[in-house]
Amino acid sequence: MHDLILASGSPRRRDILKNMGLSFVVEPADIDESVLEGESPEAYVSRMARSKAEHCAKLHPDAVVLGADTVVVLGSTIFGKPKDRADAAAMIGALSGRTHVVLTAVAVCAKGELKQILERTEVTFARLDPELIETYVASGESDDKSGSYALQGIAAMLIEKVSGSVSSVVGLPACQTRELLAQVGLYPRTVKA
Repeated sequence: MHDLILASGSPRRRDILKNMGLSFVVEPADIDESVLEGESPEAYVSRMARSKAEHCAKLHPDAVVLGADTVVVLGSTIFGKPKDRADAAAMIGALSGRTHVVLTAVAVCAKGELKQILERTEVTFARLDPELIETYVASGESDDKSGSYALQGIAAMLIEKVSGSVSSVVGLPACQTRELLAQVGLYPRTVKA
């Protein structure tokens, strides 16, 4: 028996939940992830997390379902996953020497009830020369990441400062997610070393 369903295919979210000692199955939600006209980044990321959780909860009404979404925001521009490496280089170039916001929304559906949080973390990139950006993008690490970088990977050397939840930037704010799951009666069984 599993504690919950993770309505996301993100390996980083999977790792964070494993480290929390939770038993779960992965069932990525197939939803439209288009940004609605005039939708704020906060509303968008919250809607995505909620839609993922609700989609899987309809298929498994007796389960606890967790949906999450993360976006990188510079000004009012949402940086999702890059279309290709040129797009990744453009994103990293735009983030260079600037502070941006990473928004991660988490939604939990249990027994017909929805609980949701939104975590905001500020990340400041160092000034990066074009050669370093090109080298980073060529590593392939940026290929499937919101904002084209992985804080927990090679990109750590590009980042000067993080204000807020580091695990939220990776894909799931661990402390806040633990608190949210506790509200529906799920608690970590073990702490993984």
